[in-house]
Amino acid sequence: MKILFVGDIVGRPGRHSVARWLPELCETHGVDWVLANAENAAGGTGATPAVLKELESAGVDAFTMGNHVWRKQLLVPLLDSSDTIVRPANYPAGVPGRGAMVMETPGGVKVGVVNLLGRVYMEALECPFAAADRALAALSEETSLILVDMHAEATSEKVALGWHLDGRCTAVLGTHTHVQTADEWVLPGGTAYITDVGMCGPMHSVIGVEREIVINKFLTGMPKRFTVARGPLMFNAVLLEVDEESGRAVAIRRIFCRES
Repeated sequence: MKILFVGDIVGRPGRHSVARWLPELCETHGVDWVLANAENAAGGTGATPAVLKELESAGVDAFTMGNHVWRKQLLVPLLDSSDTIVRPANYPAGVPGRGAMVMETPGGVKVGVVNLLGRVYMEALECPFAAADRALAALSEETSLILVDMHAEATSEKVALGWHLDGRCTAVLGTHTHVQTADEWVLPGGTAYITDVGMCGPMHSVIGVEREIVINKFLTGMPKRFTVARGPLMFNAVLLEVDEESGRAVAIRRIFCRES
């Protein structure tokens, strides 16, 4: 079975890049199911039901989120009822939505999805390692094929989680920093890993934001509202080949498409 995980989709440019490259990639590689991080898909922060429908029309089957999941209030009422959206599992009990769930592909394969937030340089939430342990224990009763989106800043925290979960899930896929890393591999226990999948959005930018705004902030220290950049597009993802029965990853491959 082949699964494509799409990196952080940033604003309208990110949605356009998904619409441009995703259908062709799915056809070329025989992709069975597509999961994408959409926490920045609407205006660069958050997501809305309309934006997610647009991405579904382009071929995305399900979504993970991150620390911006609450930014667009239109999405919040949908989180409890949705069977395709997973928000971080280590938020406190009682908040809307689910942090882990089992979804079914068009081919009838059950896939578990877990979303986590790191704690280093980020919000003070529950330990993602403990949240992952609980989520995997519950999901493994229904399926051995489980994907974990670790939305975090620190590379060390992501690498540590990969080793902690090796052999207990199909993949640990890092998101949030918007820069694709070159450390994709299948760990000894059969878990595919990458520190950051990257982003879909404007290439001539600073992680999706107009570069002049970010450079000026570094130069002056003065705050200014971030604006999603324009210009040539890029598309980052990873292609996973997995054994449906064992849940082990067979291979992981980086995907990087760009406009000239």
